[in-house]
Amino acid sequence: MTPFTYARAQDAGDALQLGSRPGAKYLGGGTNLVDLMRETIERPVALVDVTNLSCDIEERADGSLLIGAATRNTALASHRAVRTRYPLLARAVTAGASAQIRNMATVGGNILQRTRCAYFYDEDGSRCNKRNPGQGCDAAEGINRYHAILGASPSCVATHPSDMCVALAALGAVVHLRNARGERTVPFTDFHRLPEDHPEIETLLEPGELITAVALPALPFAARSTYRKVRDRSSYAFALVSVAAALELDGDTVKDVRIALGGVAHRPWRAWKAEAVLKGRPATAETFRAAAEAELADAKPLHDNGFKVELATRTIAAVLAELKEMKA
Repeated sequence: MTPFTYARAQDAGDALQLGSRPGAKYLGGGTNLVDLMRETIERPVALVDVTNLSCDIEERADGSLLIGAATRNTALASHRAVRTRYPLLARAVTAGASAQIRNMATVGGNILQRTRCAYFYDEDGSRCNKRNPGQGCDAAEGINRYHAILGASPSCVATHPSDMCVALAALGAVVHLRNARGERTVPFTDFHRLPEDHPEIETLLEPGELITAVALPALPFAARSTYRKVRDRSSYAFALVSVAAALELDGDTVKDVRIALGGVAHRPWRAWKAEAVLKGRPATAETFRAAAEAELADAKPLHDNGFKVELATRTIAAVLAELKEMKA
C-alpha cells in the first residue's frame, strides 16, 4: 500500500481545503476506497475523512427530502420518511451488500463507488482501460456474464454496482456539490458518465469537489414504488438486473411512472423510453411488455450476457404488474 496521510475534516470548508492537495481523496465509510487501496488500484497520497459532514435527513416544506452526504446507508433505509414516501429507495439500500457494510457506508460514498468488474481488479493479468487508460478491455471478449448491455463502448463494458443509485436515478434526485468557487447542483441522471473513450472518468465531479447532500423531489406517487434485484444468490451479490420503479394510475391508465435499471450499464440507467411508452396508456401486461421491449431495443449483449435482455424485459414488466396491484 502506498504511504498516505490522514486528516479528519470538521466541515465542508475544511474538507475542501484539505482535499485541494493533488492526489487527495475524500473518505466516507471506506467500503470501496479502502478496498481499492489494498489492491493498490487506488493510491491516494492523502485521505480526508468527511464523516463529520451532515448526516441529517431534512424534511423540507415543499415535501422534498435533503439527505446529508455523510448519512449512513442503514440510517437512510430506516428513516420514516424514506420508508413511507420513497419505499423503492429503502428497499434498494437494504438489497445492497451486508448489514455491516451498510452500517459503515455513506450516501456520498455510495454514489462515488467506482464502476468496476473482475478485470478491473486483476491488475497483473488483465488489460483494463479504466485502470490504465489506453491499455484495452479484456472483459469485452472475456467472461462477461455480469457486464453491460446498454450504453457500453469498446473501451469498457463494466456495470455500475450500486443499488441505491438505481433508486435515486428513478426518483430524479439532485446531487448537491461544493467546490472552491461555491456550490452547484447536478441532476442525478447526469452525474455518472457513460464510458465512451474515457471510462476512467466516471462522474462529472471536478478535482477536489465534494458531494454535500442529495435532494429527493416531492413525488407523492413514489409511495407506490418498489425495487427488485435479480442476482445469483440471495445476499452479498451484485445485480444481474435490477429495477426501481414508481407508478401513478388514473383508473386503469398510467398517469405517471419512473423506472431505472441496474446491472445493465456503466451508470444507473434511467428508462426514459419505457416511461414514454407507458404514459397515457392502459396499465396492462401488454403495455408493460411493450414498454420494456422499447427500452431494451438498443441493447448490445456480449457473448455471455444475452440472457440479460429478456431478463430485464420480464423484470420490468413484472415490477410494473406488482405496482399496479399495490395499494397506494
